[in-house]
Amino acid sequence: MAICAKQGMTRRHLLVRSASTVALAGLGSLARPYLSRAADRPLIANGLASGDVSTDSAVVWARADRPARMRVECSTVESFRTIIRIASADALPDHDFTSKVLFENLPPGQDIFYRVRFEDIGESGISGETQVGHFRTAPTDKTSISRSSISFVWSGDTAGQGWGIDPARGGMRTYKTMLESRPDFFIHCGDHIYADCPIPSELKLRHGGIWRNIVTEEKSAVAHSLEQFRGNYKYNLLDGNLRAFNAQVPMLAQWDDHEVTNDWSPVGSADETGYAEDGSSRLVARARRAFFEFMPIRSVPAQEGRVYRRIGYGPLLDVFLIDMRSYRDSTWNKRDDRGDTFILGSAQLAWLKRELAASDATWKVIAADLPIGLISEDAIALGDGPPERREHEIADLLSFMKRAGVRNTVWLTADMHYTAAHHYDPNRAVFQEFEPFWEFVSGPLHAGTWGPGELDNTFGPKAMFQRGCSAEQGENLAPCFGLQFFGRVDIDGQSEVMTVTLKDVDNQNLWSVDIEPRPDARPGTMLAQHI
Repeated sequence: MAICAKQGMTRRHLLVRSASTVALAGLGSLARPYLSRAADRPLIANGLASGDVSTDSAVVWARADRPARMRVECSTVESFRTIIRIASADALPDHDFTSKVLFENLPPGQDIFYRVRFEDIGESGISGETQVGHFRTAPTDKTSISRSSISFVWSGDTAGQGWGIDPARGGMRTYKTMLESRPDFFIHCGDHIYADCPIPSELKLRHGGIWRNIVTEEKSAVAHSLEQFRGNYKYNLLDGNLRAFNAQVPMLAQWDDHEVTNDWSPVGSADETGYAEDGSSRLVARARRAFFEFMPIRSVPAQEGRVYRRIGYGPLLDVFLIDMRSYRDSTWNKRDDRGDTFILGSAQLAWLKRELAASDATWKVIAADLPIGLISEDAIALGDGPPERREHEIADLLSFMKRAGVRNTVWLTADMHYTAAHHYDPNRAVFQEFEPFWEFVSGPLHAGTWGPGELDNTFGPKAMFQRGCSAEQGENLAPCFGLQFFGRVDIDGQSEVMTVTLKDVDNQNLWSVDIEPRPDARPGTMLAQHI
């Protein structure tokens, strides 16, 4: 199949290419003949990925099968007739042969095609296969309606509860479904891996039958070593659906607990290796290192290993990816504990306030790794009543946004292994110093499914929709039962209306709402609700 872009093709036609097509070698400088010593050619081991895409920049990631130098070329045309950017970086054993490059000064509002190959470091001229990926930079021009419209998807929770890759059941099917919806980007709200959940060869299904996993040595035990944490990411990348998705849709990555261990906190979550001289957990440090090695995430030079950041996606949207793990207190979220409590930490909370107040984007999406109003000893909500413990930080943030006139905020999260739409209103709340807002929960991508949780009235949430496993079905349902969820957001370039749709693995629209931004009204005004 030809990979040249035809004149007049729509974006959808350009992108509806099979995974085998985009893996074909491109033309031009990357396609010139090389030595045919196949055994000496460094290969792309786990596919491609891009991430942290903004109006003019993006990160490209790949992993080699040996020490090599990654070469990446970018073009605005699929034929690569014109090369607009070239970059290279080494893939070395110290980082498990992963490599990332940051492209800057890219044209805004453009489909960008990139192609990657690895070259032998020691002997020039020996080069491996070429693979092709794609991302789209954010628009800057509101006057072009079609180019200003934005769509993205979000979810979380991959390969949890022992439900790994069963090829006979289609592998990780939610990634295939999300790819078919052709979003501009994807927010992964955390639990990219379940480092604390080994993948067995077989699991019995609740109503009969056997789930048969692909198994690997590194994923056969709870992760403690750096190699085991890395092996968790490599296990997921054995799935063809995930690799095809990564090659076509850029990701904004954040993390939650299972990238390290269940319900981890900075102090109190360690293994037999204990703590470093600065008091930090060595287990967490290994997990964080593997996360940054395998995620297409840009680094913050002043703060190595920082997950929270702001991604500007043009005049319609800013995305604030927050970290509710790295700076939390190290106790359970219990009412009878009177110690100092926090979940964002003072530095991150100050950053979030400052960045929200400075944002002039129409919509401010806060991507959180945990929900606000669902009762959990691991999260924020404790039960009905005025703010307590970690709820004080959220009350502080919400009241600040009201005083500062920060409008049109929407919270997105996963974690709960079901999907729901929560509307928060001070008229229903015990704490009332905030403007109404929406929180949407959607997941898992590929893990066990739970039933809906209980809401706390501190901030007045109301479940407008929720879908998970029922009491009759029982909990921890396997992915083959169809209760795998993601959400889709569409922002219309002309009206600036945000449409949020909750969807399942079969791409069924479960529930949808249109939200209109109005500077002279309270945010989150609901125009229409669709079932």
